[in-house]
Amino acid sequence: MDGSYLAEFLLEKGYEVHGIVRRSSSFNTGRIEHLYKNPQTHMEGNMKLHYGDLTDSTCLVKIINEVKPTEIYNLGAQSHVKISFDLAEYTADVDGVGTLRLLDAIKTCGLTGSVRFYQASTSELYGKVQEIPQRETTPFYPRSPYGAAKLYAYWIVVNFREAYNLFAVNGILFNHESPRRGANFVTRKISRSVAKIHLGQLDCFSLGNLDSKRDWGHAKDYVEAMWLMLQEEKPEDYVIATGEVHSVREFVEKAFKHVEKTIVWEGKDENEVGRCQETGDIHVRVDLKYYRPTEVDYLQGDSSKAQERLGWRPQVTFEELVKEMVDADIELMRSNPNA
Repeated sequence: MDGSYLAEFLLEKGYEVHGIVRRSSSFNTGRIEHLYKNPQTHMEGNMKLHYGDLTDSTCLVKIINEVKPTEIYNLGAQSHVKISFDLAEYTADVDGVGTLRLLDAIKTCGLTGSVRFYQASTSELYGKVQEIPQRETTPFYPRSPYGAAKLYAYWIVVNFREAYNLFAVNGILFNHESPRRGANFVTRKISRSVAKIHLGQLDCFSLGNLDSKRDWGHAKDYVEAMWLMLQEEKPEDYVIATGEVHSVREFVEKAFKHVEKTIVWEGKDENEVGRCQETGDIHVRVDLKYYRPTEVDYLQGDSSKAQERLGWRPQVTFEELVKEMVDADIELMRSNPNA
């Protein structure tokens, strides 16, 4: 998701954009197809793709040596928090050691003096939050293999910055969503399901913890912040967030409200359901399988440093984000109910 918006943003600014894509037996470039010179034939223009992987240091050295980039954005990760409990070793390899491989490749290619490096850090670093709101100086307390792997990545970036004078920054981005969000993330699961219910293709869907509270922004706003960090004179780490907090429950209510359905909650804990006030139909259930072994209950970012230093401000409101996602999924499900 972030890569597609970032590529779009950089191409508009006149960059030549190079991306790394993992080998797959089917095309998995749906989010960037419109950026090809010829989308029908996948003919490349100013966007060029290279086969590679964050678990393969040789290919990273080869690509960086060949391209000699001026800016590198590491957005690659196993980024699903719940799945990281099942794929803990893989998550550590890609999200943690993968970042080290990339930094080492820059050093091996002799580009520490010319490259600017952006690392996609995450609000999941704060986990069991030590203060509200969370800012750059808030102590970290990750609550998942994903958060722990990203914590290693955060500190190895700081180490390379201090050890080798590399222009390297961590963007501690709070939750950001869009219609391009992967289908198994909670916000997109909600927007897809609401769209299907609206079109009569689905009756009910299940979620985990309805009371998780997050600071949700739009991915399009957040990729601009990534770029701004690399245009500064000095490399520094920044929190990027809206400062607003909403629960999963609120996201559900807003999504249904957009299709003129009012959700009323009944029951408690795993027996709670969301019923449509207008029809009496149950549209939402709770399933314990979607709970994490250790939960992150509350995230709220303080992006005042980014606002003061970078001049960055979030543009898209929470309500606008929800509406955009639901509208896009209604359009998608209307043309392809099996999407």
